[in-house]
Amino acid sequence: MAKIVHRDKQLLVLAKPSGIPTTSPNGRDCLVEVARQLDSNAPLLHPMSRLDAEVSGLVTFARTRFAIRQLLAARESGKYRRLYLAISSRAPEPLEGIWRASIAIDPHEPRRRVVVDDNSRVKGAIRPAITAYKTLIQLENAALLSLRPQTGRTHQLRVHASAAAVPFLGDRHYGGLNRVVRSDGRVFRVKRVMLHCARVVLPDLVNGGRLSLSIGPPEDMKQLWTDLGGNDRQLNPSGANFEAS
Repeated sequence: MAKIVHRDKQLLVLAKPSGIPTTSPNGRDCLVEVARQLDSNAPLLHPMSRLDAEVSGLVTFARTRFAIRQLLAARESGKYRRLYLAISSRAPEPLEGIWRASIAIDPHEPRRRVVVDDNSRVKGAIRPAITAYKTLIQLENAALLSLRPQTGRTHQLRVHASAAAVPFLGDRHYGGLNRVVRSDGRVFRVKRVMLHCARVVLPDLVNGGRLSLSIGPPEDMKQLWTDLGGNDRQLNPSGANFEAS
């Protein structure tokens, strides 16, 4: 169940579990509906980012039109930032950098997205997309990545990681493995994409300054990481690896 991480006169920030979309065509069975139940007195509740149904983590809602304008401006100026954790089967090369490939709708499957370049023949809108990434930990069969999207395209992190040959574990739509076999023969199944929005940094619209909010990944992600040889303390978004800059 989603829970409130922060609420003030302007903003509501929820921790979204995996398994529920942020929005839906009819406004039902989605995080927006849950937000209305948790914050029934809000003048409005507009999600300022959207996590895919399988993805967990922080989602910020503007409770007023003033908050919408301020957060849109903050996004443009780089003062509204998000940090994600992801588990991939291997580390990217180089270990740290920026993915800049543009993204478009897959002409063969409208619900998917594809990376495009100057030689692509994809029709329709092509959106520039930028993701900063860093390899935090490498294990025998997995790598822990931090990701900071600088644009907000649909499936951006998943598409960029797949194009870099490091799709997230469990991301069956973009080439991710749904099971991992360790060298000792143990097999671990992955039931959903291993991607989690662990931190948001945004303006404090009530008191001035900034808000920095974080939440660790859910149990299924922590369990997989430890099964693969990691330590769940490595997933702590308050640790040294997760600086907010």
